[in-house]
Amino acid sequence: MIRLRMGLADVARTRFMFSPLAEVVESLYQLSSGRVSPLHQGWWEATRDGLRGVDMALLGAVVPTRAYVADFLLVAATDAGAIDDQLRLVAESPVAGIRADLEAVWGREPMPARARALVAEGAAGARRLADELWRYWSVAIEPHWRELSAVLEDDVAYRAGRLTGGGVEALLSSLHPEISVRGEVLRIDKPRHSVDHDLAGDGLVLVPSVFAWPNLVVDKRPDRSASLVYACRGVGTLWGGDSRDAEYDDDALGALLGSSRAAILGCLALPKSTTDLARELGQSAPSVSFHLSVLRRNGLVTSWRSGRRVLYRRTSLATELVTGGGAGFERG
Repeated sequence: MIRLRMGLADVARTRFMFSPLAEVVESLYQLSSGRVSPLHQGWWEATRDGLRGVDMALLGAVVPTRAYVADFLLVAATDAGAIDDQLRLVAESPVAGIRADLEAVWGREPMPARARALVAEGAAGARRLADELWRYWSVAIEPHWRELSAVLEDDVAYRAGRLTGGGVEALLSSLHPEISVRGEVLRIDKPRHSVDHDLAGDGLVLVPSVFAWPNLVVDKRPDRSASLVYACRGVGTLWGGDSRDAEYDDDALGALLGSSRAAILGCLALPKSTTDLARELGQSAPSVSFHLSVLRRNGLVTSWRSGRRVLYRRTSLATELVTGGGAGFERG
């Protein structure tokens, strides 16, 4: 059992973070198992040919499917920044730390030859690993980052709703079945661990991940904020080949709402901004904005602010109309 003691300062400093490197690490962890989740089959089919140019044997030796993930990777993955900044931290990781982390990952089993060779290279090995992680990112994650970010943003909006409706306990308890809150203690049910850690005002970083399911990854280093990498919601909306629903009665829905508004709803299975929709549909941003305001007033889209952007997503009522679940739009 892992127990993280949270004071008022920790609650105040709890925040969300999107991490490109977390998606790299979590997807590699899944590939190392030799079994890609059915949720990600579309991603795997689009990615596997490109991975022939990546040293997957090396990456599999560093990120195997074991009980632990190397701490130096977690440190970089939970540091706010773009992928370049995160991989710079990997390249600058102390060699002694990399060796100790990989020994902990492999436990009683000897490290594979590729991992031993990497450690033996010293600082050059750390830089080579960062370069290989970059190649993997370029093939497997970067081409899909826009869609992944939309799912991550949607998850954070949902968690914000949990916080508004039920407070911090409701937010944290919703992240994963292993998590529960008792008083000021965040409990994580991991039988292989026995940890009692006081966050001491450093707060908690919550990192949603598309590829983490069904795992929950905990980083509790004493010299930095603790972090939880958890599986986000909405992964089933990905990898369909197009962000809009492939099968909806465009004619019937267009007759009801107008073709432009029907097309906008068809694109909003994932959150998008006005600019995203205008680019995707070939319409002007003012026109899209006008249609969105009409749809929002009628309960068919919802919106929220994410940084400088306002994101829109269709409501459950609109999804029923788009997918044919509503009366009068059943498909034969």
